[in-house]
Parts: sequence; C-alpha cells; structure tokens
Amino acid sequence: MKNWGVIGGVAAALAAGMYVLWGPITERKRRRRGLVPGLLNLGNTCFMNSLLQGLSSCPSFIQWLEEFTAQYRAEQSQPAEPRYLSVTLLHLLRALSCQEVTEDDVLDASCLLEVLRMYRWQISSFEEQDAHELFHVLTSSLEDERDRQPRVTHLFDVHSLEQPEITPKQISCRTRGSLPPVSNHWKSQHPFHGRLTSNMVCKHCEHQSPVRYDTFDSLSLSIPAAVWGRPMTLDHCLHHFISSESVKDVVCDNCTKIQAEGTLNGQSIENQRTTFVKQLKLGKLPQCLCIHLQRLSWSNQGTPLKRHEHVQFNEFLIMDIYKYHIPVQKSSQNELNQKNSEEPTPGIKDGLAGKTSEAEQPPGTKPLFRNGACSSAFFMSSGTFPLAAFSECSSPVYLYRLMAVVVHHGDMHSGHFVTYRRSPPAPRSPLPVSSQWLWVSDDTVRRASLQEVLSASAYLLFYERVHSRGQRQSSESRAEE
Repeated sequence: MKNWGVIGGVAAALAAGMYVLWGPITERKRRRRGLVPGLLNLGNTCFMNSLLQGLSSCPSFIQWLEEFTAQYRAEQSQPAEPRYLSVTLLHLLRALSCQEVTEDDVLDASCLLEVLRMYRWQISSFEEQDAHELFHVLTSSLEDERDRQPRVTHLFDVHSLEQPEITPKQISCRTRGSLPPVSNHWKSQHPFHGRLTSNMVCKHCEHQSPVRYDTFDSLSLSIPAAVWGRPMTLDHCLHHFISSESVKDVVCDNCTKIQAEGTLNGQSIENQRTTFVKQLKLGKLPQCLCIHLQRLSWSNQGTPLKRHEHVQFNEFLIMDIYKYHIPVQKSSQNELNQKNSEEPTPGIKDGLAGKTSEAEQPPGTKPLFRNGACSSAFFMSSGTFPLAAFSECSSPVYLYRLMAVVVHHGDMHSGHFVTYRRSPPAPRSPLPVSSQWLWVSDDTVRRASLQEVLSASAYLLFYERVHSRGQRQSSESRAEE
C-alpha cells in the first residue's frame, strides 16, 4: 500500500506539472493568435492606451519613425535609458503592431509618460485626459525633436555652413574623409502633417487675394445641427468645415485700382470696400489623416455637454472634392480646354476638382459620392476598394482607408476610451492590410466586425492614404529627383 501511495503521489505531481507547463501556455497561444498586446491602465491612462493602439495601426507612421530614428541607432555613446520621444514611441508601436517579439500579453506604456516629462509635459497618470490633446502633444514634440537636431558637420567646417548660397553638396571637408551626409529624414515632416488653404475672392471684381497656407496635424470637425429624418454623415462635417462665408466691408485693391483708372488725373480715390467670399480647403493632404469629431457643446447656462449622436463614416474616404487646386489663368483657359478634350484627366477639370460637393450640386441632382452613406455591399469590402460598384468614383486621386477608430464612452466629466483597430497583417499575407478588426480596451483585446466598427460613435478617425500603382511610381520618381 505504501508503494501504491508513492506511485500515486508521483503520478499526481507529474500530471500537475504537465498542466502547469503545457496547459496554460497552449491556452495563452490560442488566445493571442491574431490579436495584439493590450496596455496596462496605470490609473486613468485609457486616453494614452487608446491613442497608442490607433497610431500602431498606421504603417506609414511607424515607417517614418524608423527612418527618423536611424541616426540614433548609429550613436554608440547613447545611454541605456530612453532620451528621445521618437525612439520610445517606435518601440511601443512596433510591439503593439506585432513587429517586435514579446511574450507579454499586456505592455506597460509608463515609459512614454516619463520621456514626455523630459520634454516638459507634465501628464499625470491618475487624472483623466483627452486623447486628442495627447495626439497634439506627441506630434508637436516630434517636430521639436526634429528641429533641434544639429546637422552632423566637423567643427572646422562651421564657417562654411554660415554661407546660405552654398548647398550641402558644395561643402568640402578639410579633415580626413568626406563630409557626413545630411539625412533628408530630418527635413521631412511626419505623415500627419498637412496644409490648409484660405482663399478670399472679391464678389464685385472676382479678384483673388494671395492664398494663405496654415499647417495642421489633424482635422478638427464640428458636428453641424442635425436635421430631423436625415442621418449625419462625415461628408456633412467636412462640407461644414470648408463651407464658404461672406466677409463684408473689406478693402479691395483691385476695385480701387479700377476706380482710379476711370477718373481724371489728380483726383483722390477712396479705398473701395466690397464683400469677399472666404473659402477654406485642403492644400496638402497628408499620408495619414487624423479626423477629430468635436463632441463638446455648451448649454444655455454655460455648462459643458457631450454630443452623443452617431456620425456615419465609411471604411474608405474620398477627399478629392476637398482638395484645393490652383486656378487656371484666363489666358491659358482655351489651351487647357483643348488639352483636356484630347487627354481627359479623371477627377480634374479646369484646375478644380471634377466632383462637386453636395452644396455645389444643382438642385434635384443626386450627389456623386457621399462619405458615410453607402450601401451595405460597400461595408462588406475585404480591404479593397470596390471601384466597380461606383462608376462615378472610378479613379479617385485622394483615397483613404480606415485604420483605427477611437471611441469615448461617458460624459464630459468622466468616461473611458476604447479603440477599434485593424489587426496586423499576417507575415506571409499578400495583402498590405488585414480585414480583421479588433476591439481594444486597455488590456482587453477581442475580435470585432466591420459593422460594429462603422456603428461606433467615433471621436478620432485614423485614415491612411491608398496609392495606386501609377501614383506610387510618380512619387518614387519625385523622391529620386
């Protein structure tokens, strides 16, 4: 009996050891297959976790960080602790996009808060913050890091850099060896960088003032007033953003000049004041487009309120009608019309976008394409744009694919941020992006459907531009030049 007891004890211990060694690990591998790591909530850091999950789904941004931090990897005297925001952010995003091997299902992003404190941003992990504000902090800090990086040049050659007429190719090093090349990545903007155009035209003489350019890293769109029985779409918010407005009592130099030419010599002419039409459009569309839907409103008593209405958006976004195009001079209009008749350019006509907006459509006509209001067949697309279903949108130039959606649950005083994001593509997958969506709430990750994503009340939308083969070849040729 004693031997049987010993044998039973050994068998029980062996079974327990097998369960500990193989049972939980097998279950863990099965749970992590096709998923991404979660992020530990350090108190109230769901705003940071949701933003990092959204940024990790943008391959162009990760690629830019890799090129941006290439010089740091060559430095041998760099200490072990992270000094640069770009390096810390790259490690986190690569781990969240499964580009770095990690055995942890849950990662700790406290290193990002620590490096932001070195950039003089005091962000507490125990206070509720806004994900959009943190996005601005990251992009502005990356721009500051890029601007303060010195050009690698020997001290004996500093005087040659002070001459603006000499290009870096003409600089010769007086010491042994050649002059270290200046990396173009320090000059390049991050992929969220874009430019807005502000255009003012006189309604009397149609004279156009010089176009003003302003930079942006995200489009902050206000939600217009809802109309009963009419769903709110992303196009409504974009049209409201670029809608023209009349500015009265503005001095027009051209009207004043015309008035002076028709009067006798020596007579003083007062400045002619007319009404101008101000138009806002997108002068440069970025590779990665971040759209912020403003859900803050104010009551009559001055208290903040949150707008909970659903804004419809699509998996694909066409931005051609919101792009600014340089107007064509009247003298060359006939030549351009003749050229367009011989070689029609899809989407472009007379220097302007060929697709007109809903506000510019003649009454009684149907809009060509509406971002946020398409058929269910369009929602079921598996990572590719179904151009055959929309003959009028057969060749969009500025086409974007949805990569992540940040959602805020709660009110203006408290709440929780979650993220819908694409799963990273399989290593041997022929498709550049995955059609599988994930729902991430801090350290909890599960699969989600596209219908669930499109029905969410979005706060931040992350899109990435889709280039056709011809557009990629032209962009590569311009980069080589």
